[in-house]
Amino acid sequence: MTHMKDPMNDAQRYLDIVASQIRQVRETQWSSIQTAGQWIGDALAGDHWFYTFGTGHSRMLAEEVFHRAGGLARAIPFLDPMVYFTAGAEAATAFERKEGAAKELLSQYPVASGDVLLVASNSGRNALPIEMALHAKELGLKVIALVNLEHSKAWPTRHSSGGNLAETADLVLDNCGIEGDAALEIDGVPGRVAPTSTITGALLVNLVMVAAVSHMKSNGIDPEIYISSNSNGDDHNTRLADKYRDRIRHL
Repeated sequence: MTHMKDPMNDAQRYLDIVASQIRQVRETQWSSIQTAGQWIGDALAGDHWFYTFGTGHSRMLAEEVFHRAGGLARAIPFLDPMVYFTAGAEAATAFERKEGAAKELLSQYPVASGDVLLVASNSGRNALPIEMALHAKELGLKVIALVNLEHSKAWPTRHSSGGNLAETADLVLDNCGIEGDAALEIDGVPGRVAPTSTITGALLVNLVMVAAVSHMKSNGIDPEIYISSNSNGDDHNTRLADKYRDRIRHL
């Protein structure tokens, strides 16, 4: 009799891998999370802003901060149609590897010295995220990189500076993933499945925002956050949107 393999065994292995990476985040990234939160909290307390950027699937991490329940009102993602797969997945991949686009994208937002920028890139090797970090630092922003350090160290940069995103940023958050992101081998399948960077990346983004809110509150400052619009948040959120509508182009 032929015994069918239980697919839930592979699902359990994936769950175990994710749980292990989350433990690694707790064990290795706690100090950096607290520092990032302090930077963002101090920036917001000083009437500055928190910006985010990501390419490829890391663009989802940039949007994680924006206009959602529990999110900071003064958090703004850099959004560009060429970063999104609606413009074509291959076109988006080519765009993130090309030098020269970051300065134009930055110029579309009122960034200023004292702001904080988080750049998410799992590989940390593509030109656009690296240039965003470089130009932001030139403008006086503190730059936090959210990367997969194991992957980043294994592959050369695609930027002419010779540096990768982790080497460019002021502070690094490691998502504790493995090279290639997809983490699960299944017999007979060519290549691994089950990426982890979105899971641990979103966790890190939200841990940083929790740290920022906590830091502000401990210093006597009331953070401005959104409340779920599917509960009782509409009036509260509309007041915040009206306050910042001229500054946040994506509202």
